Amino acid sequence: MAIARLPLIVIDCPDPGALARFYGAMLDWETDVSPDRASVCAGDGRCISFHRVADYTPPEWPTQDRPQQMHLDVIVDDLDAAEVAVTDLGATRHEKQTGTSYRVFLDPAGHPFCLCLN
Repeated sequence: MAIARLPLIVIDCPDPGALARFYGAMLDWETDVSPDRASVCAGDGRCISFHRVADYTPPEWPTQDRPQQMHLDVIVDDLDAAEVAVTDLGATRHEKQTGTSYRVFLDPAGHPFCLCLN
């Protein structure tokens, strides 16, 4: 018997609303924002939550000087089109790219995430 139904991913950041709007737009999920936390949810119960952290310091990728701790891989059909879409939403393409079937970006709070070919 499972202890929990679905895992909830919680990401620390300086501005939960801004990050929820970014991921909500990228994933086309519902966004819910309050002053110190926000979340995005799919219609099937999958959610990502964002919590405000004072003096937030983003990770440094690919070094481990400030470890990334976690990252999201987002599956896409077209890397070029997806890159345009996420940069229009506020993501930044990371200067270091180590693969050909995925691209590394930083969300507006500096968390690395990857767009990966389906």
